[in-house]
Amino acid sequence: MHLSSADRPEPGPTLAQLLALIATGTLDVVVAPGGTDVPVSDVVLHDPGEEGDEDAWAAAGLVLLAVGVEVASPEAVDVLRAADRAGAAAVVMRRGARGPRAALLEAAERGRTALLTRRAGQGWTEVLGQLRTALVHSVPDRSGNAAGVDGLRLGDLSGLANTVADLVGGAITIEDPQSRVLAYSRMDHEPDPMRRLTILGQEVPRWRVVQLRESGFFQALWNTDDVVRLPADERYAERLAVAVRHGSEVLGSIWAAADGRPLAADAVAALRTAARAAVPHLSHHRTWGRAAAWAREGSVHALLSGNGQAAHDVGLVRGRPYAVLVAEAYDGPEPAPGDAGQRVQRVLDGLALLAAAYRPGCVTARSGQRLYVLVPAVDGESDPARTLLATARSLPRGVVFAGAGPVVSDPAELPASRDAAELVLRVLRERAARTPVGAGSAVASYAEVAGEAAVLRLLDRVEPLWREIPGPVHAMLEHDRSHGARYGESVAAYLDAFGDTAAAARHLNVHPNTLRYRLRRARELFGVDLADPAVRFLAEIGLRLGPARPRS
Repeated sequence: MHLSSADRPEPGPTLAQLLALIATGTLDVVVAPGGTDVPVSDVVLHDPGEEGDEDAWAAAGLVLLAVGVEVASPEAVDVLRAADRAGAAAVVMRRGARGPRAALLEAAERGRTALLTRRAGQGWTEVLGQLRTALVHSVPDRSGNAAGVDGLRLGDLSGLANTVADLVGGAITIEDPQSRVLAYSRMDHEPDPMRRLTILGQEVPRWRVVQLRESGFFQALWNTDDVVRLPADERYAERLAVAVRHGSEVLGSIWAAADGRPLAADAVAALRTAARAAVPHLSHHRTWGRAAAWAREGSVHALLSGNGQAAHDVGLVRGRPYAVLVAEAYDGPEPAPGDAGQRVQRVLDGLALLAAAYRPGCVTARSGQRLYVLVPAVDGESDPARTLLATARSLPRGVVFAGAGPVVSDPAELPASRDAAELVLRVLRERAARTPVGAGSAVASYAEVAGEAAVLRLLDRVEPLWREIPGPVHAMLEHDRSHGARYGESVAAYLDAFGDTAAAARHLNVHPNTLRYRLRRARELFGVDLADPAVRFLAEIGLRLGPARPRS
């Protein structure tokens, strides 16, 4: 299998330049007999299972991705020797657990082709994409200069923002097409209010987006390759903006604002250059930054499901204790039209940002409406997530339930902390369901709800047996389901109030005589006699397992 483009007539970048551009840790150089300052003409995939195909990739200077070949496999030496005869710049193989065989190392030392290995956790598609993007990034433009910014790795948007800020003499933000902030330059001066709002919110305020859209500014920005000027007013400094596009696709935009001094005289020309230089970085961020984030989240979920080996991929600090926090977000009251689900995601975005800022080493992963946070503990903390819990409760624009599990000292114990945190969520939801006026955000640690959590664990074990035991409580709940009656709800309120009829009636918002009538009829119709301790015990279990509790 080959995915090679036509040979380029001009010399390409060196292998060292490509390796300097791709993400650190993607590839390891095992042996480079001629050094890494060898020119690279293209990056191709090679399937060693195809016979008689050596001429198909015999162009000099190729980086050959030997898919399916592990350095310890018998065919590794043959693939390396064939690539060396063809003049390949390098061969990349999968590292594996055993490492390269002595015969492979000897063959590499005697040849001219560099031997590289792909680390575990890196897919071939990702490696190919990074190398291909780096190759395009390094091809000289018509002026003889590289299209990129020297010294920056692909996807280093913060470095790009700082470099462009130095060129234009102002403050830089790099945004995606939805006006979300991808990176911003360091702040040498106090930012104006709009820059402060944009950076703190990680996106341009919605009202400002609407304003720019209705004024026609965005239409002008997205339909030209040139720099668009937004004049200063009494509130905000002058802005210059330029779209970053790859062909007809808009990848984002770069914004420059006066930063306590006028923008440089050649700021417009510098932004035009920056827009061209930003293409491979934004392209890399869109493709591989997102893929890396997905892979990292997958590793977090694997770790929380019991795969302790994923701790290395997640980046946990060895020997450091952690606790698991689980937050669940819901739409707040009166969601905006067409905003279904978006508010939840914005709340989760805010939670993830707060977690990242809360303490170095916090790791997050999403699953539907939930955000999982691994919170490192320091100095013998028993509740490292307490401050983060309180912050989650105060988040605007939605309802958040958040629970924290106990601290564990080993990654293998993280699933237990996660289970405890999820039990806390169940407790908080059940509390909210018993509140007639509805519920706002609620947070708790496992220690704070340990009793209620233990009851839930017990009920989970009892439920299968309960289904098999007929009795008066079953009959009452079935009658409620089929007739829309409220006997079960009334009995539950009476038990919760410890037999205080007046308090239970207030909770149900009915007259005490109405409640007394329902309790009497429950005894007459189904045999639910609350004067009998055994019946009270069974009713408490059945009503906790059933849908009879009053809900908001």
